[in-house]
Amino acid sequence: MAHICLLLSGAALLLNGLAALDLLPRRDAAVFSLVIGSTQLVLAVAYLGITGDGVLHLLLEASGMFLFGLTYVYVGLDFLLELGSRGLGWFCGMVAACGLLLAAAWSGEDPLLAVLWLCWTYLWLLFFLQLALGFQRLTPLIGWSLVLTSQASATVPALLGVTGRWPNDPETATTAAGAAAALAVLLLLAGCLAWRAGPAPTRRRGRQTAARAVADPAAVGSSVVCSDVPDRLLPGELKL
Repeated sequence: MAHICLLLSGAALLLNGLAALDLLPRRDAAVFSLVIGSTQLVLAVAYLGITGDGVLHLLLEASGMFLFGLTYVYVGLDFLLELGSRGLGWFCGMVAACGLLLAAAWSGEDPLLAVLWLCWTYLWLLFFLQLALGFQRLTPLIGWSLVLTSQASATVPALLGVTGRWPNDPETATTAAGAAAALAVLLLLAGCLAWRAGPAPTRRRGRQTAARAVADPAAVGSSVVCSDVPDRLLPGELKL
C-alpha cells in the first residue's frame, strides 16, 4: 500500500506544480489533492490493520503515508476554504523536520528511500519558506521543482515497488547514489528555470497587460502610466 500511496503522490505533486506555474487552474489541483490525500489516509489506516511487518517498520511506513495524506488534504482545504495558507506553511515546516528524521531512520536499511525523503523534505521546506515566512518569490522554484521531481521521486520508485523491482543489497547503495545525483540535477535545473522565469506575479501582470493590449491599447497605456506612480501619500494628502 505504501507504493500505491507513492504512485498517487506522483500525480498530486505534478498537478500542484503545474498549478504553481499557472499552467493548471489551482482549484483543479486543490480538488485533486483533497481526493488523493483522503485516499492515502484511508490506505494508511488499512495498512496499519493488515500488515505483518515489525513494529518499527510498520510505524516508519505508516508515518510517511499519513504525512503525505495530511499534506494533500490540507492543501486542498486551504485553497477551497480560503484559509490563508499560513497554517499550511507551518505544518509543512513541521513535516520537513519529520522528513529529516525519517531519512535518517531509513538510511541504514534502505538508502534509496532515505534519498527520496531528503528530496521530499526539500519540497516541504520550500512550502514552509513561501507560505509561513512569506517568500513569495519562491513560487516559480516550487512549481518547477514539483514538476521535475514528481515522477523521479514518486512515480518511478512506486512502479519499482509495485513490480517487485525495488533495489536490494548489494545494489541498493549504488541505486541510491544514482538517484541522489539525478534528483540533484533536476532540482538544479528547476532553479535555473525559475531564475529565468522570474517571480510569478510579474509573469501574471505581463500576461494580463498583453491581453489588454489586444482589446484596448489606449487602456493599457493609461494603466502603465498609473502603475509607475508610487502608491504613497505625501504629507497633508488625503487618499480618496
